[in-house]
Amino acid sequence: MTPASRWSGCSDSDPELVPGSDAWRIVPELAPADDEPLVGKEYGDAFEGTDLESVLAARGVGRVIVAGAETDACIRSTIHGAFTRGYDTTLVSDAHTAGDKSAWGAPPVDQVIAHTNLYWSFQGAPGKTAQVVASDEVAFD
Repeated sequence: MTPASRWSGCSDSDPELVPGSDAWRIVPELAPADDEPLVGKEYGDAFEGTDLESVLAARGVGRVIVAGAETDACIRSTIHGAFTRGYDTTLVSDAHTAGDKSAWGAPPVDQVIAHTNLYWSFQGAPGKTAQVVASDEVAFD
């Protein structure tokens, strides 16, 4: 299995993330290498309206490892999007988060994260795997 490729985890249409601004840029510690693709997105599911699937297919990627922001939106959409497209899908349990939406009736952030980790750990389907692992257990081979 080849390593999963990286893509932009933030929506290009987010009003707080203006393309080209400092907030929009990938932090230097996570910057992709020159030969790594960068796929911008406009929807919660990183596969929707992007060339992510063709980028992964060109590299023979069969497993997607998901981490990032907005557990209750982009993360959930992307793990389901990857899984329904046939990818083995790993959610990194301690590497996703969300903004506090409790003012609108959502549970506290720690509960959103815990629930997502819990239900994803019980996903399954023929010929593919869904798993939840801590960041120190992620293997890219």
